[in-house]
Amino acid sequence: MIVAGVGSRRGASAQEVCAAVRGALARHGVKLGEVSLMATPAMKGSEAGIIKGALDLGLLLVMVPQTQMEAAGARAVTRSERVVALMGVPSVAEAAALAAAGRGSTLIGPRFVLGPVTCALARERGDTAGQGMGETT
Repeated sequence: MIVAGVGSRRGASAQEVCAAVRGALARHGVKLGEVSLMATPAMKGSEAGIIKGALDLGLLLVMVPQTQMEAAGARAVTRSERVVALMGVPSVAEAAALAAAGRGSTLIGPRFVLGPVTCALARERGDTAGQGMGETT
């Protein structure tokens, strides 16, 4: 299972979300069909651009609770002090992807940034399926 973790500035459009996800896929040589779901922090659950972006890409959207974001954030490879201050994790996209992909998951690479959206890809490892999954929409 591969998870696309997404973070964004408030008000990012669905087109911007889709472009960032596609950019991350291209950078890491992953096809959209290999992605099982998209994940974002639960506090971003009202962001219309993220919700519509997931729909446009045909991906199930998982809302990751803050406690799971923080636990997975320890495995992030990118660190933004601004994001730590605002969200409590070093990288929203990386933490969301890692949390949704499970405890044994690993990042395929560092987050990809395009305009107001970041996307990171995480791959499930071993038998950790579903252990990190939050609420789905």
